[in-house]
Amino acid sequence: MGVDYYKILQVGRNANDEDLKKAYRKLAMRWHPDKNPSNKGDAEAKFKQISEAYEVLSDPQKRAVYDQYGEEGLKGEVPPPSGSGPSGGPAGFQFNPRSADEVFSEFFGFSNPFSGAGGGMGDAGGSRGGARFSRSIFGDNIFGAFHGDRGGAGESSSNAPRKGQPIERKLVCGLEDLYNGTKKKMKISRDVIDSTGRPTSVEELLTINIKPGWKKGTKITFPEKGNEQHNLVPSDLVFIIEERPHGIFKREGNDLITVQKISLIEALTGCTVQLTTLDGRTLTIPISSIISPDYEEIVEGEGMPITREPSKKGNLRIRFQIRFPTRLTPEQKTSIMQLLTSS
Repeated sequence: MGVDYYKILQVGRNANDEDLKKAYRKLAMRWHPDKNPSNKGDAEAKFKQISEAYEVLSDPQKRAVYDQYGEEGLKGEVPPPSGSGPSGGPAGFQFNPRSADEVFSEFFGFSNPFSGAGGGMGDAGGSRGGARFSRSIFGDNIFGAFHGDRGGAGESSSNAPRKGQPIERKLVCGLEDLYNGTKKKMKISRDVIDSTGRPTSVEELLTINIKPGWKKGTKITFPEKGNEQHNLVPSDLVFIIEERPHGIFKREGNDLITVQKISLIEALTGCTVQLTTLDGRTLTIPISSIISPDYEEIVEGEGMPITREPSKKGNLRIRFQIRFPTRLTPEQKTSIMQLLTSS
């Protein structure tokens, strides 16, 4: 697998977003080159590794590719096996890591929030009424504060452009899309700054590769696809997976649930369930057990694909709704009583 991003961030393979943020915050603060002036070369290399690991694992699409193909597949360095894309990983995928400073800046909200920390920012500008950055990010105030000698109002810690808040949009997918995987084309319109410095509207067509097994809430990020504005880095455009209800199946984690209506006779004597799967196959499931109202038939390996383990699937769980007769004749009641009593 090459570099182990999980090991670099010191998290488990099931780490969630909050775990990743905590790990990155701790390690980035520890290994930032400005915090390690006496060991700057090693710190820079470590800082770069930490930032790259966080960039990959915090993005569901990059993380899914990394979990399946490793670092080589993520960066397009694996010789292509038969039937795969040109990189050996998913067709057309190519990961180009951003700079560690860019990842750090986006995470903390400042391009250089350090002050007096071994080559950090120090005095911010050295003018404007003697304004200076009073505390480092390594102190008790993570954002620091500006104080003017003349008691002026606070000022920005950097002249670098700030980045806009992410723009989030729902991406509704059918259960078949999330089972089989698919590509969706999304046309967006946004403003860009032309050569004259004026905003102009352009249209772009984005391709979203839906991976088998993706769940509701999965985020797909297109960096800096928001409107361009002067002195503001464009926002990221984030699509969030929303699951459209299905007529037959309901998803619970990696399992699929379906409810079958059967008669009381079938519940007592057995029945056969036929289902069409989300990839078009026909399943025939004979059931010989007595089916009580809380009975559940489990068909292993016929649930949703598991994104991080492509060879595995969850289970299909069949539940039953038993139709009881609305009336019985005296003769029928007597026959049933005799039958059940004799058994």
